[in-house]
Amino acid sequence: MSLCNHAVDGTGLAGDLASPIHRLDPRAKTIGLLAVTVVAVSTPAGRWPVFAGCAIALVVVAALARVPAATIWRRGRVVVPPVVLVVLLAPLTVGWDVAADVAAKAAIGVVAAVLLGATTAFPALVRGLEALRLPRLMVLIAALMYRYLFVVVAEVGRMRDALASRAYAPRHALQAGAVGRAAGTLFLRSYLRGERVHVAMLSRGYAGRMPQLDPLRLTARDVAFVAAVLGVLLPLRLAFG
Repeated sequence: MSLCNHAVDGTGLAGDLASPIHRLDPRAKTIGLLAVTVVAVSTPAGRWPVFAGCAIALVVVAALARVPAATIWRRGRVVVPPVVLVVLLAPLTVGWDVAADVAAKAAIGVVAAVLLGATTAFPALVRGLEALRLPRLMVLIAALMYRYLFVVVAEVGRMRDALASRAYAPRHALQAGAVGRAAGTLFLRSYLRGERVHVAMLSRGYAGRMPQLDPLRLTARDVAFVAAVLGVLLPLRLAFG
């Protein structure tokens, strides 16, 4: 069961939940941290003052939210192997400068995404994306995927326990047939559960949009956060563009 829980171990809030960053409207955090990523990605090669400005902005956000560096590293290290591969191969074709630019942009984008996830609960993030007028179908898929991911992970854990209780310990590939049958069973159970959930939602008046008891409200603090990020990074980007 612990192996299954590891699949969702990198989710959830981190840092000081009462921090000013955590209390921001999810739309403000999405726009602000996305702006940091867009500025970094759109910056031409060699404009290191812009990259430094983006990095400082992320450090300030992390400090205000009190998100430990260890948490950022643990959640962001999944992209380290491909970035390292690009950095190692790029000098053979386009040079070290391009490799360094790729590494900087990737690091900034990953840290921004990690901070958004660490300071915003996923349901609140989904509400923010819906309020920002993202395609409703995409938002709905993301919301349902998150909600039932843990259900599927728990089901996988029960199936693993069932196999272990029957002394299943394959020693070679020819003994792995039970894993394939378990995967097929998991797919069927997930599909049937989805059908039951959909029928239950329709019977409760679902019409394509999740009901919201408390609507989102932008405050002066949210506007100030977005204005501070854009007010610092956009002039820097234009100056070194």
